[in-house]
Amino acid sequence: MPKIAELMREPDEGELDYFKSNPNVTGMAADDNRIILNPYSKLSKAQQDGVALNEYSRIIMRTNPQFAPNFVLSDEQTKFLDSNTYKDAPEQDRMATIAARLLSNDPSAGTPTIDQLKFVNKLQEYINKE
Repeated sequence: MPKIAELMREPDEGELDYFKSNPNVTGMAADDNRIILNPYSKLSKAQQDGVALNEYSRIIMRTNPQFAPNFVLSDEQTKFLDSNTYKDAPEQDRMATIAARLLSNDPSAGTPTIDQLKFVNKLQEYINKE
């Protein structure tokens, strides 16, 4: 798996339009398995690094079957996901969202369960070996 920096790219014109229309979206793991950050976001460098790690972990989960999330979401996490753009997302994407946010220490992930922590620890170990 390439390193985070190797997967970064500039957003294309359509992605720039999306980011401009959705300033709350700070970055994404694009369909080409590259990481793009929202250039209109006012995040600090440290926050951008957190977003990049979040998106990197999503690419790992998307491209490595052994890292497909397989845990139960808590009621708190389900309520959070149902209140935003993840409301109608496939369950696998919802789990990946929570796992990526836990990995990058995003408080919006809510309180992790033991199974979620085990999963995220394995993911972190994989990333550390990269």
